Amino acid sequence: VQFNRRDGAGYALLASIVLRADELNPQLASRLLTAFSTWKMMEPTRRSHARRALQSIAQKPNLSRDVGDIVNRSLEENTGS
Repeated sequence: VQFNRRDGAGYALLASIVLRADELNPQLASRLLTAFSTWKMMEPTRRSHARRALQSIAQKPNLSRDVGDIVNRSLEENTGS
């Protein structure tokens, strides 16, 4: 219910969970990233917060291949927005 909060707290929370889960279970972490699949269609404020959360995941060193692939593809496909 609070994932799409206007202040971006839901996106930031999920990003932190994905980063923690990636260390233990990369497949679970990559699955959690699917919650961001519609970020390009969000209104500008939420889209900006979602992009920032995805970028924070992408910048973490030593991401698993699963998470790194999904987050990078998500950002690449949506760089024109």
